[in-house]
Amino acid sequence: MQDLNGLLEKRERLRKQMEFIVEVDKVKGIFRQSYLTDGSRHENDAEHSWHLALMALLLAEYANGKVDVLEVLRMLLVHDLVEIDAGDTYIYDDQANEDKHLREKAAADRIFGLLPEDQEKEFRTLWETFEAKETPEAKFAAALDRIQPMLLNYITDGVAWKEHGVSKSQVLGKNLHTREGSEGLWALMEDLLEDAVEKGFLRDA
Repeated sequence: MQDLNGLLEKRERLRKQMEFIVEVDKVKGIFRQSYLTDGSRHENDAEHSWHLALMALLLAEYANGKVDVLEVLRMLLVHDLVEIDAGDTYIYDDQANEDKHLREKAAADRIFGLLPEDQEKEFRTLWETFEAKETPEAKFAAALDRIQPMLLNYITDGVAWKEHGVSKSQVLGKNLHTREGSEGLWALMEDLLEDAVEKGFLRDA
């Protein structure tokens, strides 16, 4: 990075943007609890965000009403960057979730703060909008963010669910808001969870 800074010495805006680009490469090293579909390893945050972006392009027709797909994509590509500092917090770990927002807020301050002021505000707003889950786009983005891990768990015979002793009631409780973004996709997830219980992938409790 020192050599790059020398090349960018008189290009302050571009220097900040490049510093951010180099920094967020670290998201490739943040691993989640979900496994790849072949079960060979956990997926990382970069893979997760790419998968969600592709899902948004394919499944936008199932959103509850019309959404700005570009806005959904922008949120999905930015929403997990804070995990570079805060780490991935497993959704079913109640203790780790207690201070999740504080850890992620501090991470957002640092990571988005690397950008030029206008882009810092833009990226911070995207992250905050996603977290608030109030706009149609944020609700749909959040729905995809929850559907993807459920799908991966189902495809891998519930390996991560089994490792953590997760039950159907926990999955329902943590993911019910998915229907606010897509009633159609949530209906599919309900069927998927029922089948997962029948197949022994998920505890029926």
